[in-house]
Amino acid sequence: MISFTSVSKAQEKISQNARLQRLATGLTQKGLADRANVALPTLRKFEQKGLISLESFLKLQMVLGGLENIIKSVELKNPQFSSIDEVLKANKISIRKRGNRR
Repeated sequence: MISFTSVSKAQEKISQNARLQRLATGLTQKGLADRANVALPTLRKFEQKGLISLESFLKLQMVLGGLENIIKSVELKNPQFSSIDEVLKANKISIRKRGNRR
């Protein structure tokens, strides 16, 4: 799948949305950082530059109520079939446990 969004634009948008979530819930940066058990400078850096570890991001989202949406967004989607042959072929293909490229 081709994406027209750069990583830096995605980081910027995600950090903006998280800030808006925080403000919508009426939390200060310190309040959110304390509730999520994330260092205040980490939260500030995230809101300003979009840089944060995955663990800290998920902690923030747990407090802001977005954790379930993130989990759903990375789930493997069921394929849409257009024929019975595609269904039968899909059942024969096993999901790889490892990649084949470095």
